[in-house]
Amino acid sequence: MITERDEIAVVGAGLAGCLLACYLARRGYPVALYERRPDPRSGQVERGRSINLALSERGLDALRRIGLERQVMADALPMRGRMIHPVEGEPQFQSYSGSGDRAINSISRGALNNALLTAAAARPGVRVAFDHRLVGLDPATNEMTFETPQGKVTATASVVLGADGAGSAVRGQLLGYGALTESLDFLDYGYKELSIPPIGGEFALDPGALHIWPRGTSMMIALPNPDRSFTCTLFWPTHGTASFASLGSPAAIERYFRTHYPDLIPLAPNLVDDYQHNPVGVLGTVRCTPWQLDGRMGLLGDAAHAIVPFYGQGANCAFEDVVELDRCLDECGDQWSVALPLFEQRRQANAEAIARMALANFVEMRDKVASPVFQTRKRIEHALERALPGRYVSQYELVSFSTTPYAEVRRQVRRQYQVLGAVAAGAVAALAGAAMVLGRGRRR
Repeated sequence: MITERDEIAVVGAGLAGCLLACYLARRGYPVALYERRPDPRSGQVERGRSINLALSERGLDALRRIGLERQVMADALPMRGRMIHPVEGEPQFQSYSGSGDRAINSISRGALNNALLTAAAARPGVRVAFDHRLVGLDPATNEMTFETPQGKVTATASVVLGADGAGSAVRGQLLGYGALTESLDFLDYGYKELSIPPIGGEFALDPGALHIWPRGTSMMIALPNPDRSFTCTLFWPTHGTASFASLGSPAAIERYFRTHYPDLIPLAPNLVDDYQHNPVGVLGTVRCTPWQLDGRMGLLGDAAHAIVPFYGQGANCAFEDVVELDRCLDECGDQWSVALPLFEQRRQANAEAIARMALANFVEMRDKVASPVFQTRKRIEHALERALPGRYVSQYELVSFSTTPYAEVRRQVRRQYQVLGAVAAGAVAALAGAAMVLGRGRRR
């Protein structure tokens, strides 16, 4: 059993790692938080890598439990629905909830990371080591080897936890030892960031919405920032005639956007420069098993189960991991050998459920949100939510505005659709029967 004198190593001082350090310190553990980057609070953000996050109830619940919600939410902007931008015509607003008052929250990844890092570093017993890139990990001894500006250094810990993202060095080391298996499913899509600055010191678009430009096989989104700018993200194919690879010259870039995103042109004076110089990021789903080794090493967040960003749940899901691990430690009396397997058992099905929902939501956002059929279905869903409060809840609301386990969300939504299908079939049968009776009456 681990005592409060034993150090826990958390590799990765990103969102999940910093929150995890806060939770572990609250339990009385000394924590070593290792980060391959320099301190992000004092350096330059890598160009085109500041993709905004949509913080919703699962993430807020994790922050609330440790007293960080107010501190973090100071930099967040609520978005109560989607604003759909067609190629022609006026934008249309689609509320996220039947009541219209629930919101997801736009927040800069960098701002959130800095707030959590500051909170973690301030906790008694937490030490942060920057410029430490993990290059070796011995599963037999828990010895870690780091590359630093001063050369290689080694360290050990009672428990090593990898919270170092989709490209996890911890997962890579365990994979090299044959301690786990992984699958990486990349989309034939990438992402690139653009920006919309303020106009006259004010937002150029409605700041109370997540803006979407659905274009069938591609799309762009824009989320508001506290400085009244918007961070835009293109989600385009990586190859083909309408892809990142197909646009090279400034004239071609401007011509393409003028045709497909005409309302963006007057709002984005740096469009061509952003497009030419911001990198293209990759999109994919990471799965691995097991998530832990002998109760001494473990993975969580994107290191264990990275997902595509189309449900806005990556950070929320990782934060929920931290809450569940903390709960498992409570139930197991801080016996890591029991808590880590229990954590994996409870979270794997939920991680797989949100991975599948995120992939499906990509199709919805790029292909369906602009269609009249989809908009009618959403209006019916919201009407049902108002008419049957608590009994009918849409998948989006269950995912974004509750902490119902993701796997249970999928089961509940299937049950609701089955009931609605039966009701609809009954209504159709009743109408058909009435039509037959009327037909007989006319023949007489």
